[in-house]
Amino acid sequence: MDNIFMQKAGYQGFKWEHLGDIAAGRGNMGEEMPVTLYRLMQFTMRDVLVKRHGMEVADEFFREAGYLAGSEFAKNMLDMTLEFDDYVADVQQKLQQLKVGMLRLESVSNDAKEIILTVDEDLDCSGLPITGQVVCNYDEGFIAAILDARTGRSYTVREIDCWANGDRTCRFQCKA
Repeated sequence: MDNIFMQKAGYQGFKWEHLGDIAAGRGNMGEEMPVTLYRLMQFTMRDVLVKRHGMEVADEFFREAGYLAGSEFAKNMLDMTLEFDDYVADVQQKLQQLKVGMLRLESVSNDAKEIILTVDEDLDCSGLPITGQVVCNYDEGFIAAILDARTGRSYTVREIDCWANGDRTCRFQCKA
């Protein structure tokens, strides 16, 4: 396997298989870990990016990483042959099973070009102190990718409500 951690000549970018065989590598510890450690990695990475590049660039990096993750997730974990409603149900089931959050569609326009959805108990922010900012940029990219993968459209997703902004759910506006 290529060394995915070094960007030398020939680096091909992230692929799902780079996640490795977790069951083989963590036979005793298993796949799960506390949300605290996930957030520790995410928010320290955000801190470094903000200090070096500013908030806007850091947000865009997180969206881009989320988009890459969502694209690979869709290809490897979701059934792309399902009708849209069944596809959404598949996404909901997988995100809840993986303890990412509980996704719910609030509204979908007739042509599915405008979608409002929520994620309760969001892995990224539920329980955070109120900062007055939305913080789920990674989720924005992830959601855009799973919508793009199924519809063939290009969605822009922005969080409009967030736990860190004083709300009790994350709400995302998705526009194609």
